[in-house]
Amino acid sequence: MKFSPDLRERLLCPKTKSQLVFKENFLVSETDSSIQYPIIDNVPVLIDNENSVFSTDDFAKNVNTTFELDESSFRKTVKKLMPKITHNIKAKKNYSELINLLPLNAKVLVIGGSVKGLGMDEFYNQPQYEIIGSDVSFGPFTNLISDAHQIPFKDETFDCVIVQVVLEHVLDPQRCVNEIFRVLKPASIVYAETPFIQQVHMRQYDFTRYTHLGHRRLFRNFEEIKSGATGGPGMALAWSYTWFLRSFATRPLSVFGLTFFAYITSFFLKYFDYWLIDKPGGYDAASQFFFMGKKSETVLPDKELLKQFRGIKHKF
Repeated sequence: MKFSPDLRERLLCPKTKSQLVFKENFLVSETDSSIQYPIIDNVPVLIDNENSVFSTDDFAKNVNTTFELDESSFRKTVKKLMPKITHNIKAKKNYSELINLLPLNAKVLVIGGSVKGLGMDEFYNQPQYEIIGSDVSFGPFTNLISDAHQIPFKDETFDCVIVQVVLEHVLDPQRCVNEIFRVLKPASIVYAETPFIQQVHMRQYDFTRYTHLGHRRLFRNFEEIKSGATGGPGMALAWSYTWFLRSFATRPLSVFGLTFFAYITSFFLKYFDYWLIDKPGGYDAASQFFFMGKKSETVLPDKELLKQFRGIKHKF
């Protein structure tokens, strides 16, 4: 297991909320020895089968969940060569600011951390941090399999929680944010990015979208450090155009071909966002928003929330 002794001691059984103890190749609930969680390829699988859409068998049998683990080398190569319609303008700068806010030797939980998020290179190059990548899929950065609705750590464990393009894929975003709040130390930091104008991706694991104010309200138990868009109207338009063309497809090969065509004919639209992203109309038509905040003892009132509207205020 890729955990420091301190974090190992802070792991909890997601079902009983009790301490976990090691027994051969399992983690066992201290209060109920019949509850056992496998450790697969050095990665603990802490899934409560009765209260999650996932099960431990999914991971024991290497079943595809949110990501395709068996994607062909041809598809991987073509996808690498294709121009991208997604362009995260703010992430790199946001992560640099986050580094300046965190204490030395910070303990960081990355929810949806099986792969490295956009703009995170500098963050992952901080050797003093202990970064735990949790996800419901295996990947190069997965340290823990867990459901974000039941984060398997004790209260006030982490200095920072990162949840980048994940909350659209959970059934109950507010419950997940409450869990994030619980496992953060007092006055510690959350960083989130969540789509607004993007079509369905990740198949059946896609549920929710947020405006800027909707996203802010989700984190109403946090004091805002900064927020805004990471992808603007240009990126939103490229996504809409791409999924418009994909809607004509009926077979996997035609989906792939139309997606390729859409990407090479619309990738340039994202560059308009350097001009548009912080304009009032950019907030109304953004592809994705971010929020960076500090765990607080006060709750943002809804009347104060409405005052934070940054979009176009005049009527048509």
